[in-house]
Amino acid sequence: MWPSFRRLVPGGLRWRLAGWFTLVTLICTAIVFVAVYRGTGTQLHHQIDQEIAGDASELAHNLAAANARTPSQLSRAATRYITGQPFSASSTLLFALVPGVGTSTNRPELFARKNPDNGETVAEQAQENRLSARLLTAADGYSTQALPDVGNLRLLKRTVRVAGGLGVAVGVGEPLASVAHAQRGVARAFILAGLLALAGALLASYLIGTRVSRPLRRMAAVAARVDAGDLHPRIHDAGGLGDEVKVLADAFNHMLDRLTDAFAGQRAFVADASHELRTPLTVIRGQLEVLAAEGNPSGEEVRRVEGLVQAEIARISRLVDDLLLLAKTEQTEFLRIQWIDLPAYVGELWDGMSLLAVRRFELGPVPQGTLRADPDRLAQALRNLVGNAIDHTAPERGLVRMLVQAMPGERIRFLVEDDGPGIPPEQRERVFHRFHRTDAGRDRASGGTGLGLAIVRAIADAHGGSVSAVSSPEGGARIELELPGFTPAHPRVAAPGALAPDGTARAHGRAAGAGPVKAR
Repeated sequence: MWPSFRRLVPGGLRWRLAGWFTLVTLICTAIVFVAVYRGTGTQLHHQIDQEIAGDASELAHNLAAANARTPSQLSRAATRYITGQPFSASSTLLFALVPGVGTSTNRPELFARKNPDNGETVAEQAQENRLSARLLTAADGYSTQALPDVGNLRLLKRTVRVAGGLGVAVGVGEPLASVAHAQRGVARAFILAGLLALAGALLASYLIGTRVSRPLRRMAAVAARVDAGDLHPRIHDAGGLGDEVKVLADAFNHMLDRLTDAFAGQRAFVADASHELRTPLTVIRGQLEVLAAEGNPSGEEVRRVEGLVQAEIARISRLVDDLLLLAKTEQTEFLRIQWIDLPAYVGELWDGMSLLAVRRFELGPVPQGTLRADPDRLAQALRNLVGNAIDHTAPERGLVRMLVQAMPGERIRFLVEDDGPGIPPEQRERVFHRFHRTDAGRDRASGGTGLGLAIVRAIADAHGGSVSAVSSPEGGARIELELPGFTPAHPRVAAPGALAPDGTARAHGRAAGAGPVKAR
């Protein structure tokens, strides 16, 4: 039942907005109607009470001024006053009940015992007589009585003492038909005005809903095209919309731009990864085919092919490990943060990295303090930076230097620079993209995967830091890795491998074919 009903009822934003707007208008109209309806009745009741109170006071005053000494004289005086009033017989009731004499009134039919009228039963007439008798038995003060052939009557009854100690009950009544008539008029006027207001509210809210929902429908159409795989449509002319809708449109367009870039990057990443994997696989396949083509290969040839295959397998393994590491950077458990004693940490790390190749290694002074970071990931990032510098410098004479600087705001900056060819300005941002190489041929020859700097940026982002590439004073490249969470210590003591007081750097290196040496 309910699903069928929902299908019959329009469910768009325009109709929902029109429905709610109409409902609010209906509720407001109903509240105003109740207030006016009740206010009209209360005002008319108060006016009638004032009128019958004045009539009762006038009647009591005239009876007191009649100087009647007996009940009969008092009754005659009351009758003269009542019959002499210019009241319409169908609008106002006046009566005076004199004990022992009877009732003087301008509506005697309400107090006399009547026989059944035409079409009335005895029981119905007896009920009317009982209702009429309530006028005489009503308590002093204001009351509302239901009378036959009159309806509701507003009654004021008072007991008056006149000269000679005589007591008389006077009553004045006014039918409430005028109040009911006025309230019915208010109700009719409000029903007519309410219908017109509801029709206007429904039309206006539908038009407003149409205008408000137009940009949302455009967004829905664009979203449908995006869902179908087309990322090119955008929401244009957003300046003519409301501020809220314009903000939504701008955010929607920005989201589509990011999705477009993400999908383009994903496609490029898949293509680059496929290419990087295809190259060593092609080499392995070619070498195996060459080996298989020989009927009786020599041991030297087998060892040569084995060496090539092992080298390509190692390259594939490094590529897969780097790809897995980049995938893990998006996970919350990627980092295991702990406090690091920075001088000892950098000194030990530098001692190990200076044995990777024959270069002029220099380590600047390391600020005393502790760093809140993941030691394994930070070591991986620094090794990638140093390894990148090693790959782009000449053996033995090439310079690889690392500087560590304390920055404002409890931040630390690692600078790794070399005297190699450097990075062209237009590529200093792209070098942190996956599989980007400034010299593709040399990097593949050196066994690089093109993911080293991308991993450095991922580790920096995970720590809440940043990484950038600039030119080095030595003419090569400088990579700056900046991280938060550094707490300096007092006073500063030179760390192992730091610059000596005279400004000379502690160098680590080894000559070709020699063991590690340290010199100042």
